[in-house]
Amino acid sequence: MGVYNRAPLEVERGRGARLWSTDGTEYLDCVAGISTNGLGHAHPDLVQAVKDQAEKLWHVSNIFRIPGQEALADALTASSFADVVFFTNSGTEAVECALKTARKYHVANGQPERIDIYGFDGSFHGRTYGAINAAANPSYTEGFGPPMQGFHQLKWGDKDALKAAFENPTTAAIILEPVQGEGGCRETPVEDLRWMRQMADDNGVLLIFDEVQCGMGRTGKLWAHEWAGMAPDIMAVAKALGGGFPVGACLATAEAAKGMTVGVHGSTFGGNPLAMAVGLKALSLIDSPETLGNVNEIAGYLKQQLAGLQERYPDVIVDVRGKGLLIGVKLVPNNREFMALARDTQKLLVAGGGDNCVRLLPPLNLTLEEAREAIDKFEGACKAARDAVSA
Repeated sequence: MGVYNRAPLEVERGRGARLWSTDGTEYLDCVAGISTNGLGHAHPDLVQAVKDQAEKLWHVSNIFRIPGQEALADALTASSFADVVFFTNSGTEAVECALKTARKYHVANGQPERIDIYGFDGSFHGRTYGAINAAANPSYTEGFGPPMQGFHQLKWGDKDALKAAFENPTTAAIILEPVQGEGGCRETPVEDLRWMRQMADDNGVLLIFDEVQCGMGRTGKLWAHEWAGMAPDIMAVAKALGGGFPVGACLATAEAAKGMTVGVHGSTFGGNPLAMAVGLKALSLIDSPETLGNVNEIAGYLKQQLAGLQERYPDVIVDVRGKGLLIGVKLVPNNREFMALARDTQKLLVAGGGDNCVRLLPPLNLTLEEAREAIDKFEGACKAARDAVSA
């Protein structure tokens, strides 16, 4: 189906932070599958994990116990606030599970009227029906029937409106990305996250964090909310959890998941042995002092250098924002045109984003030498953008 506005680049293979097209052209990849290839392309340990498991068992039904599933669930709960995990194939499925978990919680508490879920403008939670209604981006919801009941949107940063949502007696949950991805790399201040936690507790509301993009080490801690010293009740994760292999998970406290009893939810492929093997290896490699330390070092360098480029190219760069290696650069020229200039003139791949931003989402193990190369190429794209205006 013609639903993608594809770039004129036919990819053939990748290694680390490099991609090669079918004609042999080499690119520096700062998209990483949109924050998915957290350890770069074809990481040898992940490749070996897939090979080893593929020779033993690919798939069985969830009517059986799957040792790898239990092992990954144990690893995720040990490294987070959560007590229980439901495995999915994608981030949007993890979000769907989170939304269902929140509503079922209130039913279990004898408050079935609490169905309202509040999201924020600029958010992105995936493409399934619940996910698009939670984000309510008109370009994703129009043409798919009337809005789903019980979903509402708040203006990002409007604390008064958020307070009213918390105090609404029919509110089930608030859903947000601690650092927005598609919305232009906007970071919710840590004091606001702490305030949300207190308001949720005071009003019997659940907090759902969508860390599909900003989680799994992307911000320099395993989970983005850790910077605020607080935790949600439910969290959706995916992308880098599989290092490029399709796997997602919905994490929750035992209390929040009290309504998720036998038969109310399920998945055919979610938690299959092949996905669990690669997920276990990816989590062990990312949740390490070496990887997280590298994220913070490289992020600091990139942010500093991009700030310098902003000073030298104020006619191109408006703002540098984000957290860790989820970096947004707000531009003066059209971001899509800039992405094409970076790709075609510098062989640098960057992602688009809301608010006329481009995103730098390199692998978490990007080297300092590769970071320097990325900055050189980004500056080259800035020059090309400036020249295009003056031509």
